[in-house]
Amino acid sequence: MRNNIVGWDIGGAHVKAAVISAGKIIAVYQQPCPLWKGLVQLQLAVDSIKQELAGLTCRHALTMTGELVDLFDSRDHGVQQIILTMTELLPGAELLVFAGLEGFLKASQIEARHYPLIASANWLASASLAAQTTGKGLFVDCGSTTTDILLLNNGQVLAEGYTDYQRLVSEELIYSGVVRTAVMAVAHTALDQGKKIGLMAEYFATMADVYRVTGELNDAHDQTDTADGAEKTVLASGRRLSRMIGCDFYADELPRWQLFAENIRAQQLQKIQRACETRLAQQALSVNSPLVGAGIGRFLVKQIAFNLGRPYLDFSDLLPVALTGAAITAADCAPAVAIAYLAERG
Repeated sequence: MRNNIVGWDIGGAHVKAAVISAGKIIAVYQQPCPLWKGLVQLQLAVDSIKQELAGLTCRHALTMTGELVDLFDSRDHGVQQIILTMTELLPGAELLVFAGLEGFLKASQIEARHYPLIASANWLASASLAAQTTGKGLFVDCGSTTTDILLLNNGQVLAEGYTDYQRLVSEELIYSGVVRTAVMAVAHTALDQGKKIGLMAEYFATMADVYRVTGELNDAHDQTDTADGAEKTVLASGRRLSRMIGCDFYADELPRWQLFAENIRAQQLQKIQRACETRLAQQALSVNSPLVGAGIGRFLVKQIAFNLGRPYLDFSDLLPVALTGAAITAADCAPAVAIAYLAERG
């Protein structure tokens, strides 16, 4: 019998894992992992997921973005340390590492020349699986921190950039997400009570506050500390948003802050939609080609698809799933799921 395969996505703020057995997704996990605080955070997150895997015989495959955190001297150093740590955390297990265009390498085979291919290549895994499944469309993974936007055609990923730097230039990577991104990074002004007002350039609130107030943030996805360390309620989020324009918060004024949050939401949506339009302009895809939505912020992708008059396809619907009613879904952890499937297909 073939072993189960666990796909790991080691991020700078979360560790995600997906387990497939006999071609079906049987479990998906996400654990907070503020990696900038030290490699012990990675150990804690992985150990927590390993407890869920107890009793399963597994092979393992991994991808990463965590090498970018300022714990490491360089991206190469980060790749090296993450692989070393994962090897220690999974003793005796087969461990494959996704090296992008070169496919999977055994951890023991990896040399320094492979580090640039491994660094932040998780987007390619997700988009490749989507391309193989859908053939053509626009893959958009909107997560807690970033948004990846990739053209798909003829079963291939049409990527203009590869590294984070190159993809920021091409707008295939938008550094904006629905949880961790600071409000001041999304908007410089907003509408309040019919007036345009400048926002304070202070870390008073995050986009998690915006989406708590709009009612769109799933509690299971809300794993990051708030800006002030206070509770994650609608009222507390309204209070944090009020600070962005130097106001006190009163509970009976919540409708005011709901409108304020909607305006900031609209600005983030507009930025992501513009980047989608830029990618679509690079390739003459038929209007029937879908936007494939992944990530915890894919509710924005669904709206963008509607705005552009294109069908929407959820990443979770691309693959056979053996779990139902789970708080964390395949689409929430698309790179981890993709890594597991791609490793299985070898």
